[in-house]
Amino acid sequence: MTQHFHNELIQLNDLLLTMASRAETAVRVATRALIERDDDLAMRVEATDQEIDQFEIEIDELAIQLLAKAPLAKDLRLITVAMKICTDLERVGDEATTIARRALELSQEPQLKDYSDIPRMVTMAMAMMDQALKAFVNEDTDSARAVIPQDKAVDRLNKQIHRELSDLMIENPSHITRCLNLMVISKSIERIADHAKNIAEVVVYLCEATDIRHNTA
Repeated sequence: MTQHFHNELIQLNDLLLTMASRAETAVRVATRALIERDDDLAMRVEATDQEIDQFEIEIDELAIQLLAKAPLAKDLRLITVAMKICTDLERVGDEATTIARRALELSQEPQLKDYSDIPRMVTMAMAMMDQALKAFVNEDTDSARAVIPQDKAVDRLNKQIHRELSDLMIENPSHITRCLNLMVISKSIERIADHAKNIAEVVVYLCEATDIRHNTA
């Protein structure tokens, strides 16, 4: 492997981690916009999402260039995994934008309920994301595998929130629009956790050349 190829791999890794930082920030800002009912924060997320989209384009272009250089098997896995992680991060940015847009709608009406479950769910999902990305950096399969079962707790909380909001809609139909917006937000957070799980699974593939997708309990 030439030094130039090695440097390009480092560049790919750096771009990916910068993109991850932007995606994580977008989720946290969107959550703050909801909790603080801050429209300026919500609108800032849209600009961040455009930046994340640009990272996706840049990473894909670099990865394709690297693939054309017929890398060794380990390097090939790194490049393909980087492309997969890039796709998940782009979708995390999309979910952050969804949360921000729903927060804008919710800020136009009186707050329906205590939102404490939403930031708790975000904390869980973002902890998964942080652990999955650190596992990628450190090539730590034990840490990556430990991320995967955490998704079930996020799923349970999402279902709990949906049940509570469904009950509120039945009790008072005037709450339906606000409840639906909160349901969409909850589902977006659940999907962010799914993307963290996806990243953890491909880290295992990177390190062990074993595809564990669809085989996890």
